[in-house]
Amino acid sequence: MKNKYFSDEEITFNDLYFICYMIERIARHLKQRNAYVVNKIGYDNFYHLISCAGTLHCLNPLQVEADWIKDYDLEQDSFDITAVDKNLCEQIPSATQIGKVYARLIDEVAQDYLSGILEVYNSPLCKTLDNYNCSAYYEPSYVVARAYLNGGF
Repeated sequence: MKNKYFSDEEITFNDLYFICYMIERIARHLKQRNAYVVNKIGYDNFYHLISCAGTLHCLNPLQVEADWIKDYDLEQDSFDITAVDKNLCEQIPSATQIGKVYARLIDEVAQDYLSGILEVYNSPLCKTLDNYNCSAYYEPSYVVARAYLNGGF
């Protein structure tokens, strides 16, 4: 996939990873599901963001988060992904860890990163990956990809 602004540059896996990381950060901050953030921002805006990811990742993530919340009118809700049973999940995975899980999944199953972001984050598998009381997010990436393609674990 080509960069929107520099046609001689390819969008890289690291660009995708940054976008997935920011989706996770924002969703946690706003207490929303990832799908809300993805659907509210939309395809065209993600094309802009992923094309600028090489520059955005150099900025303070708190500022990027605040900018996206303001620019895309993202709203607070009450879904708390970190509300887990401490007997089942001793340590909640970080936003960077879950961003990597989603980036690997998109990289393995999607034809292009932009449609992959929208498809993967809107799939039923996300509710399983985002349930930290189970170990789905901890599975190897090929297992997660196979579960996505098969419709679940």
